[in-house]
Amino acid sequence: MEFTAEDVAEWMIKEVRFAGILYQADAVAHIKTSFGESFIYINENGNPSISKEVKKIFKKLHKGRVAWDRDGFFWGWT
Repeated sequence: MEFTAEDVAEWMIKEVRFAGILYQADAVAHIKTSFGESFIYINENGNPSISKEVKKIFKKLHKGRVAWDRDGFFWGWT
């Protein structure tokens, strides 16, 4: 099956909704193994990150109901 950025973003929304929180490291690991490496890139700090396209769709889907915690590197349901 071929996955899309929308599939990944929808998974992220479900995870945050279900658990209340989604750590970036956990999301990256799950996305890499379940959806494929094409949705992950290495950011300017040398860390694996979720593609900008996925994050753009994720932001559209959550409509401001999810906040990024910069210190804890996680998203939380607000």
